[in-house]
Amino acid sequence: MAERIGFIGLGIMGRPMAGHLLDAGYPVTVWNRTRSKTAPLVERGAAAAASPRDVAAANDLTITMVADTPDVLDVVLGPEGVVHGVRPGSAVVDMSTISPAATREIARRLAERGAEMLDAPVSGGEKGAIDATLSIMVGGKPEVFERVLPVFQKMGRQITHLGESGAGQVTKACNQLVLALTLLGVAEALVLARKAGVDPGKVRAALLGGFAQSKVLELHGQRMLDRNFAPGFRTRLYHKDMGIVTETGRAVGMPLLGGSLAAQLYQIAMNQGLGEMDYSVLARVVAGLGGAES
Repeated sequence: MAERIGFIGLGIMGRPMAGHLLDAGYPVTVWNRTRSKTAPLVERGAAAAASPRDVAAANDLTITMVADTPDVLDVVLGPEGVVHGVRPGSAVVDMSTISPAATREIARRLAERGAEMLDAPVSGGEKGAIDATLSIMVGGKPEVFERVLPVFQKMGRQITHLGESGAGQVTKACNQLVLALTLLGVAEALVLARKAGVDPGKVRAALLGGFAQSKVLELHGQRMLDRNFAPGFRTRLYHKDMGIVTETGRAVGMPLLGGSLAAQLYQIAMNQGLGEMDYSVLARVVAGLGGAES
């Protein structure tokens, strides 16, 4: 019999992810802070719960996909949180991007109730969620990973078990670090070309044929050229993620020189009121620092 799945958090990522589980035939119960966002999934056959606690009480597996560490702490450990409804033998999977330290504390609290936890943050953005091609980075017990793997396979393509609790979140921090520094490199290169009198579009095309080729150069480089910063993944969320990166570095005594620079540039973007734009708007910050048209 298919596991009964609860899904908490129906934003631009969570809604299509939960939809894939419905399409796969899983019984799905949903909850979202803004209740109206549950309606499209209820129309497709999902049940709606009154609280995260009720979601956990009714299901074998509860997935959370919310914005930040405080949000996960609220929906899992808050007064009406998952921890108060979870049953022994059930599992909780947090697919948000949050602090590894908070992840381990949540796992400890759930274990006291006899429940298992996986941290399983994702990469791939809204398009990956819609296409079910997400990269899913998982921390937790191997046997729990094997249990949940068929569910992950309905939402993602690259699914990797990385180690004990918190390992998924550490890997996501590494992902965001690489991505931020690549974005910065692409932004600086395109602004440098423009300031030096060379067509940045032609520079991008040339670089795509060599070792500088990357998905960031291909996709976000084009966004930067088009000055199209309509949100795919919002700057305010990436600013939050870079805070997790630098916090993780401090926790293990690792100096992150490039990561700290990128985090400060995203702080500038926030101060400039760019938080609701796509995180590739870093190009506008870089252009401003260079005295170039953004």
